[in-house]
Amino acid sequence: MLAAGLSISIAERVHALVMATRHDAMPNDVDEQILVDVDLSILGAKPDRFDEYERQVREEYHWIPDLLFKAKRRRVLAQFLERSKIFSTEQFLNSYEAQARTNLQRSIKKLIARLDKRFEPTVTSEFNVFL
Repeated sequence: MLAAGLSISIAERVHALVMATRHDAMPNDVDEQILVDVDLSILGAKPDRFDEYERQVREEYHWIPDLLFKAKRRRVLAQFLERSKIFSTEQFLNSYEAQARTNLQRSIKKLIARLDKRFEPTVTSEFNVFL
């Protein structure tokens, strides 16, 4: 940005806004709150759109092994649920919070179910002694 002729203060502000969108960051001012709420609004989308988004995230990270992706994705989604509020602004809180929590819980349940299926024991005659 500096090479494009922007001032240091503008570059620092843009940097702060971008960094506010990290999943572990909490927005500090109104601009950051609005930007982060817009960024997270997909979490409060209608179920069909949210499911499409989840598929798109998986496609974006296709190179990560399935088991690792599901475990890490579950943790990211759970971190949002652990917040007292996902959204910072009143408008986004009122419009998206409830649906976001429903979507996140549903997605986590799907990820857990898929993880559990990967670890279901296969019963064969040699293991019947342990049943």
